Amino acid sequence: MAEVFGIDCSVVSKHISNLFKSKEVSEKSNVQKMHITNSDKPIALYSLDVILSVGYKTNSGQAIEFRQWATKTLEQHITQGYTVNSKRIAKNYEAFMDSMSQVQTLLPSSSSVSAKDVLELVRIFADNWFALDAYDKEVLGAKKVNKKKVSLTASDLKGGILVLKNDLIEKGEVNENFAQERNRASLEGIVGNVV
Repeated sequence: MAEVFGIDCSVVSKHISNLFKSKEVSEKSNVQKMHITNSDKPIALYSLDVILSVGYKTNSGQAIEFRQWATKTLEQHITQGYTVNSKRIAKNYEAFMDSMSQVQTLLPSSSSVSAKDVLELVRIFADNWFALDAYDKEVLGAKKVNKKKVSLTASDLKGGILVLKNDLIEKGEVNENFAQERNRASLEGIVGNVV
């Protein structure tokens, strides 16, 4: 943490101690002591919660950059309902495209898909929302991609998404801002072909 935030180890220790004293972060569930070979005493490993808290309490150039990045990312997630890590997609592009091509094996062999089928596909790949953003921005590449045309009507697609939205709202995982149409014209333009 000292290296990440550009501060002295004693400053990190002080912040961690204060986090636990103030009960901002629970020590019991956020620290794990590990014994390392050829070491006389255990090493403390901290959870992401501890690292983030130290980053928000530290006053250094690197910590300020971290807070600016974290705030921007959180704002994007809150306002858009998802977060896209373009660098990670670019770095793991082949794996991303392979996982997206697996959607094809889940599609029914018939030429049309019901709202229920759309909902199931969306649930299975809910963690890949960034693919939708890449598609919207026309930056989703075509390497090793096999497309299968699926006939959907706008009402089928909207119905499936509405069912998903209501299900997630019931679980308290999203609010009413989830699944708002970005641009009605672009939605109607893609309804005929779903990858």
